[in-house]
Amino acid sequence: MTVWIVLFMVGAYVLGSVSSAILICRAFSYPDPRTQGSNNPGATNVLRVANKAAAAAVLVFDILKGAIPTYLAYLANLPEFAIGLVALSACLGHMYPVFFQFKGGKAVATALGAMLPMGWYLALGLLSTWILVFRLSKYSSLAAIVTVTLAPIYTYFLKPEFTLAVSMLSVLVILRHRGNVMRLIAGTEAEIKRRR
Repeated sequence: MTVWIVLFMVGAYVLGSVSSAILICRAFSYPDPRTQGSNNPGATNVLRVANKAAAAAVLVFDILKGAIPTYLAYLANLPEFAIGLVALSACLGHMYPVFFQFKGGKAVATALGAMLPMGWYLALGLLSTWILVFRLSKYSSLAAIVTVTLAPIYTYFLKPEFTLAVSMLSVLVILRHRGNVMRLIAGTEAEIKRRR
């Protein structure tokens, strides 16, 4: 079982390391999201530097990067804690991609994808929270921070067996957003504005 867990974790990390934001921007000659906008290779910044179609493609791919390895680990009947480690590995791949000098994004979409196999009600609750906070604030980072902060609470009531796994994901994503937290407190965080 330990060997299988390690193999799933390595596979999840490698898949997570495939940066759709960078590859899609390269393929369609958009600016490199690592050097434009917020300098973050994720769907939100691709919306800023490219367009809605490119951002949507990045979002879908990043969600799948988390969902596929986690779902396969679930089908393989790995223990809940091991499934959490697989989900964590996918997010670490997105944040520190081996193919792109270990400089990646913040893994919000990948973390959401990793939580999808844990329950559709949980995923729906998280997505609804993100949309609500974003519409009220216009800050993608604030929506992400609030959503992942509430994720362990939602999980405790909806899928308690995955509370530890989701808590690990939440801590990882929040730590990755520590710069955004400081800017939000200082009032210097940028709202989402798509490039014309």
